[in-house]
Amino acid sequence: MLQDNYVVGVDIGGTHISACIIDTKQWNIYLENVARNHVFSQGDAKTILQTWASAISDIIATSPAPIQFIGIAMPGPFDYENGISKIQGQSKYDHLYNQDIKTLLAKELGLSPMSIHFINDAAAFLQGEIFVQQLQTNKRILGITLGTGLGSAVWNKGEKAFDAALWNSPYEDCIFEEFLVTRWFVKRFKEIAGKDVTGLKEILDHYRETAEFQIIKDEYAKHLFDFMQFFSEKHSSELFIVGGNIAKALPIFIADRKEFERFQIYTAILGEKAAMIGAASIFS
Repeated sequence: MLQDNYVVGVDIGGTHISACIIDTKQWNIYLENVARNHVFSQGDAKTILQTWASAISDIIATSPAPIQFIGIAMPGPFDYENGISKIQGQSKYDHLYNQDIKTLLAKELGLSPMSIHFINDAAAFLQGEIFVQQLQTNKRILGITLGTGLGSAVWNKGEKAFDAALWNSPYEDCIFEEFLVTRWFVKRFKEIAGKDVTGLKEILDHYRETAEFQIIKDEYAKHLFDFMQFFSEKHSSELFIVGGNIAKALPIFIADRKEFERFQIYTAILGEKAAMIGAASIFS
């Protein structure tokens, strides 16, 4: 039972961890203070866990009251109930595969494993965005996160959002995730332009006016539409909230494409805050 109204909300991504104190009476971030660490997600398990624990410990130290609970938004595949990572072969967190993250992280923090709860990152993002954008009057909303991985979640009125787990749905000669995330841009730009880039931002900063980018832009728009259509048909809704680092460039890909007009698309407004607020909402 939540005795104090302060909970730690954590967002873990493929390259970062962000943590804050959430005031669950106001549903805002205490003092707007966020602790962040860069995470080398291809490192060894001990280093990753210490990096996570460092950010969480730093933010706990700022709490005006004792912290009982920590809600963590975590990418999948992951056993959220038991806190065991199932991430493998995604260029992140391979060394955490099948590890009991809940127990190991609790040990690093000097806390009981019972105080740590996990939620899918896309579900947490969707929960937070719906709450803050006041979209709760809708019947059903679909959430997509586009970044180092592909997240998908479904929210039904009056219920908590849940992981739709569509990242590995078959698409073309592979799965959807391989065509919609950062590594696709890196790989495809190398194939088309023969140049090494770190991700979409570098492409937009230096190659946006090139013929190669036009090819990539059209291809990505097709992949994204195909995924949204698949998601929409599977869960009977055309209302989307799209977030993640790639979503910042969403207008570039869809602005001149009429096929997207069948969907009602909201862009995420909270950034990293959405997943942290959504993670804290586990305890509401």
